[in-house]
Amino acid sequence: MDKVLKSANEAAEQIIEWGESHKMETCFDRAQRLKPCPIGVTGACCKICHMGPCRFVGQNAEEEARGVCGATLPTVAARNLLRMAAAGAAAHSDHARDMALLLLAVASGETKDFQITDVRKLNRVAEILGVEFGNGRSTKDVARDVALKFLEDFGRQKGELNYVKRAPQKTQERWKRWGITPRGIDREITEAMHRTNMGVDHDPDNLLLSALRVSLADGWGGSMISTDITDILFGTPKPVKAEASFGIFKEDEVNIVVHGHEPSLAEIIVDVVNEPEMIAYARSKGAQGINLGGMCCTANEVLMRHGIPTAGGFTNQELAIMTGLVDALTVDVQCIMPALTELSKKFHTKVITTSYKAKIPGAIHIQYDEHRAKEIAREIVKIAIDNYPNRKVKGSHVTQKYPLIAGFSHEYIEYMQGGRWRASFRPLNDAIMVGRIRGVVGLAGCDNPRVTSQGIHRFLAIELIKNDVLIVSTGCGSAACGTAGFLIPEMALENAGPGLKEVCEAIGIPPILHLGACVDNSRILTIASAMAAEGGFSDEIGGMPAVGIAPEWMSEKAIAIGCYFAASGVPVIFGGESPVEASEEVTRLMTEVWSERFKGSLHFEPDPEKILNLTLGYIDRAREALKLRKYEPGKFGVERVLMDMAARRELERAAKPHLGF
Repeated sequence: MDKVLKSANEAAEQIIEWGESHKMETCFDRAQRLKPCPIGVTGACCKICHMGPCRFVGQNAEEEARGVCGATLPTVAARNLLRMAAAGAAAHSDHARDMALLLLAVASGETKDFQITDVRKLNRVAEILGVEFGNGRSTKDVARDVALKFLEDFGRQKGELNYVKRAPQKTQERWKRWGITPRGIDREITEAMHRTNMGVDHDPDNLLLSALRVSLADGWGGSMISTDITDILFGTPKPVKAEASFGIFKEDEVNIVVHGHEPSLAEIIVDVVNEPEMIAYARSKGAQGINLGGMCCTANEVLMRHGIPTAGGFTNQELAIMTGLVDALTVDVQCIMPALTELSKKFHTKVITTSYKAKIPGAIHIQYDEHRAKEIAREIVKIAIDNYPNRKVKGSHVTQKYPLIAGFSHEYIEYMQGGRWRASFRPLNDAIMVGRIRGVVGLAGCDNPRVTSQGIHRFLAIELIKNDVLIVSTGCGSAACGTAGFLIPEMALENAGPGLKEVCEAIGIPPILHLGACVDNSRILTIASAMAAEGGFSDEIGGMPAVGIAPEWMSEKAIAIGCYFAASGVPVIFGGESPVEASEEVTRLMTEVWSERFKGSLHFEPDPEKILNLTLGYIDRAREALKLRKYEPGKFGVERVLMDMAARRELERAAKPHLGF
């Protein structure tokens, strides 16, 4: 009998096997030992008051089962999903609030360790928000007004979020028709929690509309705000080379890992590890230098802007410690396993928490303060350096690593299709219309130890690009592709279908575009909006030949993301069992009814082959409804000529010779 792999990542599997031989427990072992509750996993358990928990079981539970209060199974399943969406929106949006406050602090001169890096992006955002820029206004004055506009979005009680206007008009009209246009971010989260309190909202349809509304407050609010502020402060990403997997750690250098989701401290650590004084201090302890690596979405933030290598996604965090090479692992918020501290006792690794919101027993706590950012970063780096001589346990040293290209922001994708003066989404639209590109898939979400971790990501990535589907990826989905060696242009030559391969060769890009951290799913929304504005096949996001997939999701943030894409008009497919499977009515609402109202839907499907077929079916039906050329591999219609980078630069030189390109 063939062995069942716990991870599709060969290096991860090697470390897992080493850990098992040394009697070390990881999330993979716990996932096998702790089976999901068969009632709760399907959404058939209500535990929001002390009359319960109430279990909804039996052959006719949908029609006959009642809680102590009289709540029905559809009510309970919908209410559970709404609470998950609210928690996910709260996580991303609290991150965004901190970024808005940091931007305000920079603009007000309260912190000296950060600056406005991308003034062009600041002005672009100011224009969207209606903030005056240019005409002699200082950059800091513009930044202050932008920050205050963003902060208004959190507490607004009436009206709508500022960024709602970025969505296509038809998409906005659908939201208004069904009453799901988000007002203030905190307003929607608070109302969602109120509605799900015992004895309030019992209409499954109404509860699910609230799930869409609070999720839109994340997608077109918190996440989009965070992405834009991060670009303004640290730079809008453009393609950068890096490496991925556990081979990034070096035996003769101090290894520091930044892990979590908030980028500001990690940005400062990038600066500090390159300070000559710090490098000299590391050498005084016997190290040859300092090596910085990332984990999860903090990894994606510093990867996208600085080419800092990544050790991988969610399920790789314990395994990084088990290499025996990590001298300090510093964490902030979200997706941090509390098991890290217990595991670290078997090695020398120092686990450092940096947020008062996210403490772990057994960790060193150093409270991050943006007003003393460099001072705190130096303290963390010194702890790692001082710990370097303490390496005792020989871990599972892995040398395997893969090259990757990351850094595909909205702005760069627009630029790469026409250069600085002719930037547009027209070539992408044309390629879709004539069938060179069959459609677009957002491949995102977590990696999960309850399946062969990263395996479904890898399977879908290969099969989709074979079928001429362009992939945009974020978060741990990007990490899964990166640690498989999928994020390089050569991937198109080896695996992509003939149409996608030609497009990738002409532009010089991989067939899978790494867009950043999980909050950067908002880039997909703005890209889709720009494609709709460009015209040619759809004037709204709904109905485009595009699908969102989270094949190994595990976080409440993923539910919020899935809901805001569905509300925006994108069919979304989650892998694994459905958290509302117990209710046929709730399932019908999320698939059939949402599709009728918003052109988007939310499906759950555990079979990877069925996910693939469902995805291609959605794309082909969208092409047919839009009257686009029928997709036939290798057969294309007439389209504009795709120019390579050299040709675009030549055009730019001719257009603006005085700029000296």
